[in-house]
Amino acid sequence: MLWALRVGWLALPLTGGAAIAHGLEGTSGPVQIVAATLAWLAWGVVLVAVLVPRTVSLTAVRMLVPASLAVAVWSSARHGVGATEIIAIAWTAAVTSLVLFVAPVSDLFVNGSSYGPERRMALRVPGTLLLGPVELTWAITVAGLCAGPLLLAAQRWIVGVVALAVGAVAARFGVRALHRLSRRWLVFVPAGIVLHDPMVLGEAVLFPRRVVRALGPAPRDTSAVDVTGRALGLVLELQLNETSKIRGADTDRLLFSPLRPGALLHEARERGLPVS
Repeated sequence: MLWALRVGWLALPLTGGAAIAHGLEGTSGPVQIVAATLAWLAWGVVLVAVLVPRTVSLTAVRMLVPASLAVAVWSSARHGVGATEIIAIAWTAAVTSLVLFVAPVSDLFVNGSSYGPERRMALRVPGTLLLGPVELTWAITVAGLCAGPLLLAAQRWIVGVVALAVGAVAARFGVRALHRLSRRWLVFVPAGIVLHDPMVLGEAVLFPRRVVRALGPAPRDTSAVDVTGRALGLVLELQLNETSKIRGADTDRLLFSPLRPGALLHEARERGLPVS
C-alpha cells in the first residue's frame, strides 16, 4: 500500500498538472507562478514524506494529499469538466483514499518513528473531532498557507498582507493540532504496553506485562474507563491485574480504539500477552 501511494503521488504531475494549468487560465503571470510554486512545493514535501515514513510525514500527507483533490475539483469548477479534469479528480481521489481510508498506511507511518523492538499501532481519530472539527481545521490550515501568497501575487496588497499574517498564525496552530492526531498510538515495548494519546490521556501510560490480565474486544456491558474519544469502530478492552489511575480514576480496565484491532491483537499474541 505504501508503494502504491508512492507511485500514485510520483505520477501526480502527469495526471493532474494539465488540469491545474487549465484552472489557472486567465489569471495573471505572477499568480500562475506563485500557484505553480506552491503546487510543486507541496508535491516535493509529500514525495519526501512518503519516501521517509515517520509520524511527521503522516501529518504532511494528511494535510497536502487531500489538498490535491481540492485543487482538482477547483480546476474543474473553474475551467469545466473535461477528460483532463476527470482524470485529475479520479487520480487524486484514489491517492487521497489511500491516505485517509487505508489503515495499514497510517500504521506504517506511525511505526516508522519507533525505536528498536517497539511496534507502534495507530489509534482511531476521536469521533467528536472526526465529524467536523478536523475537516474545518484542515481547511483553515491549507487556506492559511495559500491565500496570502496568491493575493499578493494578484496585487491585492492590503488584503494579501492581512491574509498572510492571519494565515501564518492559523496554519501554525492548525498544523500543531493536526499533528497531535498523528501522535496517537498504542506501542508494544519489551516491558509491556504503552498507551500514547496526548489528546485524551495527556501523557503516555505504561502497563507492564505483569499487570496485563487480558486484551480483547470489549463486551457491550463493560464498566471500563473509556479513553476512545468516542471513536468509530471496534473497541478493545485492556484488563489489568491491579488498578491504575486513568484520567483521574482508579480502574483495572480501560477501553481504546485502534485503527487495526485485528492486527493489534495478533501482535499482542505474538509477544506473549494474554488475548481473550
